[in-house]
Amino acid sequence: MIDRPLTLAGIAVLLLAWIGPLPGMVAGSFAAHMTLHMTVVGIGVPLLAAGIGPYMARRNWLRSQVTLPIAVSILDLVVVWGWHAPTLHHASRTLPLALAAEQLSFALVSMLVWLVALSSTAQTRRGAALAGAMALFFTSMHMTLLGALIGLAPRPVYDDHLHHAIGGLPALADQQLGGVIMLAIGGVIYLAGGLILMARVLQRQAAT
Repeated sequence: MIDRPLTLAGIAVLLLAWIGPLPGMVAGSFAAHMTLHMTVVGIGVPLLAAGIGPYMARRNWLRSQVTLPIAVSILDLVVVWGWHAPTLHHASRTLPLALAAEQLSFALVSMLVWLVALSSTAQTRRGAALAGAMALFFTSMHMTLLGALIGLAPRPVYDDHLHHAIGGLPALADQQLGGVIMLAIGGVIYLAGGLILMARVLQRQAAT
């Protein structure tokens, strides 16, 4: 059964991210671009997945077996790191169609990760929680690593796009702010989700 409040909240966050001011700010600010990314994959998509997760579980469309979390986690890594490669990053911040493709791919792979984590039934809850926790932990790790590499870089990585940063921040400071945003939202939320799922597993083990 779909949880309507969570589903509607997720849709609202995604719409706010995509039709609000952020897309128009990404060309001049890496931090704005990262804020858009994290709003989608760290807030909007998790809310939407939590809303439709029970429905997906009843349909058995995403069985949380060992291979599935590994596959979706690797796919998420390839998509996220690929779009942060200089060439694709340049395209996403200069071409509207490339930005749309980037945001759509971010949302889709993030949705897969969260649905694997949250789609479970009473019969598969323990195994699904373990598999989901594994997917979220892995995603948290690669987001934390990417955010740290960007935030701690000694020089601007994407200096062609940082001439009009928010608040007049220098190029390097704007990049560092973007790295912090990725760490604070992406890494922390995925890690928290994995810890919650592991806590559920341990509680069920203690009850048996």
